[in-house]
Amino acid sequence: MQSKAISFKGQKVFIGIDVHKKTWSVTTLLEVGMPKTHSQKASAKELFDFLNRHYPEAEYHAVYEAGFSGFSTYYALKEFGIECTVVNAADVPTTQYESVMKSDPIDSDKMARALRAGMIKGIYIREKDNLDDRGLVRLRKSIQQDLTRYKNRVKHLLHANGVAIPELFDRSPNWSKAFINWLRDDVVLLSSTRASLDMLIEQVESLRQNLLTVTKKVRNLRLKDEYAEKYDALTSIPGIGPICAITLLTEIYDIKRFRNERQFASYLGLVPTCHSSGEKASFGEMTFRGNKHLGPLLIEASWVAIHWDDALSVAFTNYRRKGLMPQESIIRVARKLSNIIFSMLKTGNHYVPANA
Repeated sequence: MQSKAISFKGQKVFIGIDVHKKTWSVTTLLEVGMPKTHSQKASAKELFDFLNRHYPEAEYHAVYEAGFSGFSTYYALKEFGIECTVVNAADVPTTQYESVMKSDPIDSDKMARALRAGMIKGIYIREKDNLDDRGLVRLRKSIQQDLTRYKNRVKHLLHANGVAIPELFDRSPNWSKAFINWLRDDVVLLSSTRASLDMLIEQVESLRQNLLTVTKKVRNLRLKDEYAEKYDALTSIPGIGPICAITLLTEIYDIKRFRNERQFASYLGLVPTCHSSGEKASFGEMTFRGNKHLGPLLIEASWVAIHWDDALSVAFTNYRRKGLMPQESIIRVARKLSNIIFSMLKTGNHYVPANA
């Protein structure tokens, strides 16, 4: 007589997934028991079918490390009713053995164990609509960086061929139409041909057009309902221009996910590292865990803000008088600016400068 199938109703199954492009290493772990690890195709449906066969009617809780797959794996698992947590790789508890003997099964196993032990703290999960807005702003930055690289390649090519840039053009950081015409019509390289220079010029002009197009799209984001009111509040702050405001809004998206100003500053990367032992405590450079897109942006904004806001200007001067270098001082001003940004996003009020 065939035995009745086991029901796991009311029980939790903890699932650690080491995500790769074509395959996943998956470890499943019950509330009590030993882990089971298998390899499968990178498919949420295949994982669901496996769980349904081996652990029918159970509650499924999965975790994977944030990486190249972004949030696509999260949303794919959610469609099949699998609760999912996305974790920063640096936040997964790791033993010395696991760090030395690193493999896909070991990684999935440690994630499943940490999830069962309640030691996993997930990262913020973005709404689907926010992903493209953030991607558009980041694309603009990438195009800017590519444009700078190609401009530098043009200048390097000129120097390598002994071509001196006229003083009229060398003084200006912008590439005017007159400068482009000079590059096209008057520059003669050591070789009898100049195909390399012409190709570089085409790339520069193509990137400039792309940058113009994406900048218009980024600026238009301020008209969306979820950004409009907060955009007006942010641009009332000294040093926060249109692009800076949109970058903040698309990267942060929901200010309510931060409990206080310090947590917000930590996200921006404006909280120093700390080492304490006994009665001694030392503070180092800014933490590497901050958002790489916002931290530097807030530093740039702070250099502008100290010229327009008396309170921030006085703060910068006081830091300098204490013997801090300009860069150290401006980072502390940026920390104050982050408090202002946090307040404006929380309340929706417009900023009133100290000198108003």
